[in-house]
Amino acid sequence: MSNNVLPAGSPWSAFSGPNLGYVMEQFDLFLQSPEEVEAELVELFQQYGTPEFAEGEVAVAGGAVAPQSDYKKVLAAVKLAEAIRARGHLAADLYPLKNRTLDTSGIEESAFNLSAADLTEIPASVFFKDVPVGVKNGKEAIDYLKSVYTDKIAFEYAHVVVDEERDWIQAQIESGSLKSMLAADEKKALLQRLTRVENFEKFIHKTFVGQKRFSGEGLDTQIVLFDEILKTAEVHNVQNVRIGMAHRGRLNVLTHVLNKPYDMMFSDFAHVSNDLFLPKDGRLEITKGWTGDVKYHMGASYTRDSGMNVKLAYNPSHLEVGNPVVLGQTRAAQDSTSKSGAAVHEPLKALGILVHGDAAFPGQGIVTEALNFAKTEGFTTGGTIHIIANNMIGFTTEHYDSRSSVYSSDPAKGYEVPVVHVNADSPEAVVQVGRFAAAYRQKFGKDIIIDLIGYRRYGHNETDDPTVTNPDTYKLVSKHDTIRALYGAELVASGILTADEVSALDSTIYAEMQAAYDHVKSMAEQDEHSHLEMPELLKVDCPQIDTTVAADRLEKINEELLVFGDGFEPQNKLGKILEKRREAFASEKIDWGHAETLAYATITQDGTPVRFTGQDAQRGTFSQRHLVLHDKNNGDVFTPLHHVSDVKASFTVHNSPLTEAGVVGYEYGYSLENEQVLSVWEAQFGDFANMAQVMFDNFISGARAKWGQKSGFVMLLPHGYEGQGPEHSSSRMERFLQMSAENNWFVANCSNAGNYYHLLRRQAALIGTEGVRPLVVVSPKSLLRHPLAAASADQLANGRFQEVIEQPGLGLDTKKVKKVLLATGKVAIDLAERVKDGEGFEHLHILRVEQLYPFPAEQVSEIIARFPNAKEIVWVQEEPKNQGAWGYMLEKLYELSEGKKVRYVGRPAMSSTSEGDGDSHKAAQAKLVAEALEK
Repeated sequence: MSNNVLPAGSPWSAFSGPNLGYVMEQFDLFLQSPEEVEAELVELFQQYGTPEFAEGEVAVAGGAVAPQSDYKKVLAAVKLAEAIRARGHLAADLYPLKNRTLDTSGIEESAFNLSAADLTEIPASVFFKDVPVGVKNGKEAIDYLKSVYTDKIAFEYAHVVVDEERDWIQAQIESGSLKSMLAADEKKALLQRLTRVENFEKFIHKTFVGQKRFSGEGLDTQIVLFDEILKTAEVHNVQNVRIGMAHRGRLNVLTHVLNKPYDMMFSDFAHVSNDLFLPKDGRLEITKGWTGDVKYHMGASYTRDSGMNVKLAYNPSHLEVGNPVVLGQTRAAQDSTSKSGAAVHEPLKALGILVHGDAAFPGQGIVTEALNFAKTEGFTTGGTIHIIANNMIGFTTEHYDSRSSVYSSDPAKGYEVPVVHVNADSPEAVVQVGRFAAAYRQKFGKDIIIDLIGYRRYGHNETDDPTVTNPDTYKLVSKHDTIRALYGAELVASGILTADEVSALDSTIYAEMQAAYDHVKSMAEQDEHSHLEMPELLKVDCPQIDTTVAADRLEKINEELLVFGDGFEPQNKLGKILEKRREAFASEKIDWGHAETLAYATITQDGTPVRFTGQDAQRGTFSQRHLVLHDKNNGDVFTPLHHVSDVKASFTVHNSPLTEAGVVGYEYGYSLENEQVLSVWEAQFGDFANMAQVMFDNFISGARAKWGQKSGFVMLLPHGYEGQGPEHSSSRMERFLQMSAENNWFVANCSNAGNYYHLLRRQAALIGTEGVRPLVVVSPKSLLRHPLAAASADQLANGRFQEVIEQPGLGLDTKKVKKVLLATGKVAIDLAERVKDGEGFEHLHILRVEQLYPFPAEQVSEIIARFPNAKEIVWVQEEPKNQGAWGYMLEKLYELSEGKKVRYVGRPAMSSTSEGDGDSHKAAQAKLVAEALEK
């Protein structure tokens, strides 16, 4: 073949620059391992042989040519450029204390057998789509790439799959737009901001000696980061921002991001009521409970000049557990629930920001649970901005003991989340990162991580001496100037300010804080030290609410639920099951799932939105619900509740990821943000709620008392002993009863579908009122279709929720009753099956306690008082004696026994929740039922 002519139809002339290098690399691989080469290239190589170029030269970008013998140099140079993009973060100037070894080995020219002369011969256009201004050749291109990838900001984005995202990120970096371009006035304002942040911490440290504040010193630029994210969000017309963080740096965020005034903050340290200092303009809002909480757990809400509302969530000390709560709040702020159908999700309306600890982010599984929500239909928030407040230590634990990865942020890379690392000592770099992250989130609707790398100036708290455990680190910290001091010196060196001006700014702001504290001291005498109490409506144990629904309205709803869209065909078996609901409505055999669906229909007709989630919420774990139907021919979905007439609010149901802690926290957060929504979560089995125990302990049970936060969140926990073994029997109701106090929630265990229907309607009626509280439902499994648990249409239309139900057919001759049994849930139906119409059981009466907490003591006492010859009160349960409701009921029953014997019937105390063998279960169950009924 002539050196001057390429073969007819040869494709090689089409390749240039990095593409050319890639082709040559793949040809080398083809010669050794063809099975590793893409099929399309294999076909080209087989058809055209070795890539050849006119005149024995290789074309490169911009029309330039290089000898074919030098193509390996071009390829090596391209590889070097890609290495800088992918590994430059390892060599970046990210660590203020200079206490980490930087790795430049993977980005040196020598590692690729290149010299400066080699690079100079290569055009700059080989490395860039758009060549930066002033970059003329390959050597300058490589130097430029190093300057943007190994400075105070570093990037990890190679793991992002979508080309458009990677290209956008790369363009932002390599265009130079992330290099600081702040005007002099902006620099002055930035110094003033840092001076306020530092002096706030310094003032508290000197004035309130020994009081914990969990300062953010060493990460002062976190406030700057918030500033830029919020300003960028305003430009993008974000209406609401929801922030979650643990305790470190929280007080500074409250003060400088939520604009809690200095005197109001100092009053918390001085034990003076902060109500005296609450701004009168109404833009700052706080809530309070009657027990209160430590100051670094508190939150606030602030409306900025633009109208954008910013909330910092109230949070316990359990570090990352607030993450899903904040995400739920964010989603609720994005959802429109005022119309029928599913809630309308508008992700750009609200933004979630989560601040993580560097040890907690990789260490706590709840973080990964929350990251997994990002792209799921029911739980996405259109991208969260994650900030790792990286002070390079966890309590006293160094990084090599707290994680197995290079960076704290590494777990997020599996979710294609781009990571930006930034040196916290570089305020102007932090400004650029804040703007970049907010713009990325708004453009792509995805999570992004900012790893803000600094240090911790003091110990875990201000009374802790870190030199005991981390002497080397704190030798460096003690000699290291503060961020404010460093930046002030930088502005002095550049001639923007004089040293005297920097010093005067420092003194003026400190004096402002002293004046605020003097104001607190002057107001102390006016503090009446009033104690908050529970709202009156919350003191009502058993609210009596009209939950009746006209019979013809219910009948119409029932018919509408059985009309499917044109051409829609449900699975054959399911179609027959649903069709039976028409007959069931007429024959008074409405089962649990049927009654529940009717309840949701009436609730949304009344104007209360419903959001329902759980691992199998749409169908129901026990195939009992069928809120969403699937066409047997094409998989199309149909939600009957979206086609009921006269509905005034949304109904949304989502199958959730397989997580309990994450979803419970999320749904609880949703209920906090939108107080008008009935938010319902169902566990697959009740004891799965074990995995969400931290949410019950730290949020749901006590948030009203600690923080004044109202929620009507509903938790359905399938429970019942049917021989399915320890993990599929108990919902651990004892744990909820142990935490029951101050009317913090309802705990119910219904034995009848109609009573459950009215319980849901009662809960919906309480939504948005002062009397609202969460609802824990010990829900059934076998009772879902049990004839004795079925409801009638009349019960649904004209009944109400009954805290106590008397067993029909018993207790008719009050003088013959010697024993009163009390039971709850499934075991009450086991007893009912045995007594039938009551013949032969004149010696006893049975009460079903449908609401366990608050205990309906007055109703139970009135019923027992009807039986003057009763000698004993017996609590019957199927759970072991050390579990279930017995420990809780014992005291209640003694208080109303009036000398009667109080006795327990049930399984003996056990370390497990139940037997694992079906035959053993049947024997134990039969024994306890027989013992309860004996004369």
